[in-house]
Amino acid sequence: MILGQGIRSGVQWLFFGNTGGQILQFAFGIVLARVLVPADFGMVVTMQVFTGFVGLLASGGMGQSLVRAKEATDEDFRAVFTMQLALGVGIYATFFFSAPLIARYLENPLYEGLLRVSALSFLLRPFSNIHLSWLSREMLFKKITQVNLMIGVVTGVASVAMATAGFGVWSLILSGLLGAVAGNVAYALTTPIRLRVRFDMNRVRAHGGYGLKFTTAEFLKHLREQGINLIISKMAGPAAIGLFSRAESLARMAHRMVTPATSKVVFRAMSKVQDDLDQTKYMFHRMITLLMVYILPFVIGLGWTAEQLVAILYGEKWLPIVDPMRIIMIGAVFRIVFIACSLVLQAQDRLTQEVIAEGVTLVLGLAACVIGLRWGLNGVAWGVVLTSGFFTVYVYVLVHRILPIRLAELLKAMEPAYLLNGLLFVTLAAVHFVVGDALRGRPIAYLAIMVPIGGAVYTTAFLYLPIPELEAEANRWRQKARSLLVAAAAFRGRT
Repeated sequence: MILGQGIRSGVQWLFFGNTGGQILQFAFGIVLARVLVPADFGMVVTMQVFTGFVGLLASGGMGQSLVRAKEATDEDFRAVFTMQLALGVGIYATFFFSAPLIARYLENPLYEGLLRVSALSFLLRPFSNIHLSWLSREMLFKKITQVNLMIGVVTGVASVAMATAGFGVWSLILSGLLGAVAGNVAYALTTPIRLRVRFDMNRVRAHGGYGLKFTTAEFLKHLREQGINLIISKMAGPAAIGLFSRAESLARMAHRMVTPATSKVVFRAMSKVQDDLDQTKYMFHRMITLLMVYILPFVIGLGWTAEQLVAILYGEKWLPIVDPMRIIMIGAVFRIVFIACSLVLQAQDRLTQEVIAEGVTLVLGLAACVIGLRWGLNGVAWGVVLTSGFFTVYVYVLVHRILPIRLAELLKAMEPAYLLNGLLFVTLAAVHFVVGDALRGRPIAYLAIMVPIGGAVYTTAFLYLPIPELEAEANRWRQKARSLLVAAAAFRGRT
């Protein structure tokens, strides 16, 4: 399989998996939001501030190094697994003994038990991490998708069952552990890697250099995101952080469906051609074009219908998330560009520069959160957007030093998305002008009109407008549509 076909196949499978996973999470989340209260979600988010920080250290970035390396043997995988397992044991012991101190700091004794149980995941992660690295290196993303969907089903069903039975916040913790165990078993049956404890410091050091820089960059990024959560939790309480995390989750739902799939595949592809800057530059621009085309219509549609969707799906108690969610969505373009820039820096092993960018942005982001809290969650949301904009400009300048990328070329890559989504915005505005007042107070009817019309206009424009940058992509979708129509006609003929 040539590289282009491998990229397309990998993205399709991971996109299918991420979309399916997000649908499952979204569906189970609706049920959980009606059974549990915002404070339950807020407690989990608060714990993730601590466990998330250390979770990055547990892998040491060495799994990413295995994926990027030009060569990696079974002994490399076993040496990395051994180091990750040792780190996991040490991290669990640390959380077990420090849990009472954290609970006292957060002024809630329930955190002690929750942290001790939740930290068991650090003993499970090395097993799944090493299998994931092997599958990603081999670009076997179909198998990753199948296992992840299974984990999503197991976790979701268990969380809803436990929440309905009255487990409260424990339903979110225990279901996650159950899903992790199921995932480890599935990954072990999916890959040929046979894990053994093998101490080999030479191999660990070989992967540890890149891994340390990658982990530091991810740690600073996580510190910025979770530091905001900790500030909100400490200064405004669990309910506030529960609301903000839900708003941020919905605002970035389209990103979570598309970008993880694209990023994993493109990172491996850029790593393969890391010495070919022209091909790297092409992948960079192509990634931005397609991500914007696929992500922005969901952002615009969700932002336009946010109030109706939240009221219908989550209930009136969650309506305060609408405004901060819409504000965070404004930064969607920033997020697409800085993800593409980060992949270039990672594939080119320029992570030291990204670490500096993350450190500067960390200070700015936390300061923006503290200042923004004066205006409530909306102020924090604006702080997030401004911080994303700053970071995007910073990493773009870093990439510009590696690749001969002009600003005009970047804007050119964005043109198809601006054209299509401008048309979508005008369509939604026109339909709202015609039916908005008549359907006030009738959210289901409003959605039943806005969503199909907006979707039909965008899909038709994508498939049939003469946009050269999207010609090949649109042609593939038209061929798939024709194949489905032929298959449907054949099925009707047989019946």
